[in-house]
Amino acid sequence: MFKGTPLMIQGTHSDAGKSALVTALCRIFAREGYKTAPFKSQNMALNSYITRDGKEIGRAQGVQAEAAGVVATTDMNPILIKPTGEYQSQIVVHGKPFQNMKAGEYRQEFYEKGLQVITESYLRLQKEYEILVIEGAGSPAEVNLNDRELVNMRIARLTNAPVILVGDIEKGGVFASLVGTLQLLEEEDRKRVIGVVINKFRGDVSLLEPGLEWFEAYTGIPVLGVIPYVTGLHIEAEDSVVLDSFSKDKDETKDLDIAVIRFPYISNFTDMDPLFSEEDCHVKYVQKAEELGEPDLVILPGSKNTLGDLQFLHESGFGNRLQTLAAQGTRIFGICGGYQMLGEEVVDEYEIESSLKVISGLGLIPMTTHLEKEKRTVLSEGILNFKGKQFFIKGYEIHMGVTTLHGRENVMPFAVLADRTDGVQVENIIGTYFHGIFHNDSFREELLNTLRQKKGLSPLIGRTSFDRKREESFDRLADVVSLHLSMDKIKEKMVEFERTNKKEVVQTHGKSV
Repeated sequence: MFKGTPLMIQGTHSDAGKSALVTALCRIFAREGYKTAPFKSQNMALNSYITRDGKEIGRAQGVQAEAAGVVATTDMNPILIKPTGEYQSQIVVHGKPFQNMKAGEYRQEFYEKGLQVITESYLRLQKEYEILVIEGAGSPAEVNLNDRELVNMRIARLTNAPVILVGDIEKGGVFASLVGTLQLLEEEDRKRVIGVVINKFRGDVSLLEPGLEWFEAYTGIPVLGVIPYVTGLHIEAEDSVVLDSFSKDKDETKDLDIAVIRFPYISNFTDMDPLFSEEDCHVKYVQKAEELGEPDLVILPGSKNTLGDLQFLHESGFGNRLQTLAAQGTRIFGICGGYQMLGEEVVDEYEIESSLKVISGLGLIPMTTHLEKEKRTVLSEGILNFKGKQFFIKGYEIHMGVTTLHGRENVMPFAVLADRTDGVQVENIIGTYFHGIFHNDSFREELLNTLRQKKGLSPLIGRTSFDRKREESFDRLADVVSLHLSMDKIKEKMVEFERTNKKEVVQTHGKSV
């Protein structure tokens, strides 16, 4: 029935729910026995995922591949754009840094190369998979960008994909945003839209039905489903806008108060996801020093611009407050860029991340970090000694820093790997390059019980595996979406669209046509 058949999901705006819907569809199709893969030609995100061969792609595509039960590759997201500040981004091509470019530069100088890279990736996937679920970005109605865009209708045309348009009703004005988007599309592109989906609906759907009938009559395009707002899913979000929904106030009903500093260039914030799943933890993302309070644990997460975010810590008062908390015995945990900030100095002599060449760190660990031109991207595993116990841990590394200790008194490595050591433990301070460290269930349990013990609370033994919660979330999301989406109609339209719009994706002299 399907052989390299595409289906594309686009949205009326960012955070409309495209990634979640693609994840659900990958799971649904896979459960039906179709070999399915996600595809996003170009992704702008600071949350990345490391493939088995040590390459970097957007985290959403890695998660979507897991939902589909397939191994993630760079073909699923051949171009990743990582903003670094100063109106500039690092362009990652097939998992490796290509060049730092400004937006105008990228549009003018990279477009043809980008199109070639995207086409080659898609052709390889099309040969291997039965269904390809393609994700757009932002909105296809960005009329100022559409002449040289590489992620929305240009890709729908390239792949000959039918399009489902998603609108987020929670933000209000969903019919206006759907109709407005459709009206701004070119005639050729509008014909690709096989239906719309209204996402994140709360309440009685019968109250929405007059609007659905009006929309179908006005546009001639069917509503393929109304997806309810789904809570309690343990599936990583990609867009940092999700952080706005987390409370910054202490939750007195939870035993443990965990503060995560939300840097301007925070990256890989999904490292904290397992902590949100724990019943005794309240996790808050803080942007002001006064929001810290007296937490049981402070986490400095990853950063795409370590020097710029470290400058933010100093100027915002976080630096002094963290030094005070550290002196009081509060446990402080730095991951990747956050780990580098715990040292005495971070040096960027090649101006890799910013024009700042050197900046003082927080001085909590006797070490210096030098940013190098070569990025380390690798899946890692090792043995961690913590509180007299050993834990096998695994995670991944994405960094351009080489960290050197100045003194070793009261200092021990965080983990011992096959060929080296990683990170540092100094009394109540921990730093590591391991992303995904809290996804290690046994270590997470020991760390949280250490915090509980300090407060005179009994330990919680046998916490649920986060990986199991994640798998259950994939299935629950797929169950909800399949219940509220006209899957039979979608598959019919995919077949019909492919039959009536027969066109082969081909490559000629390095250019797609």
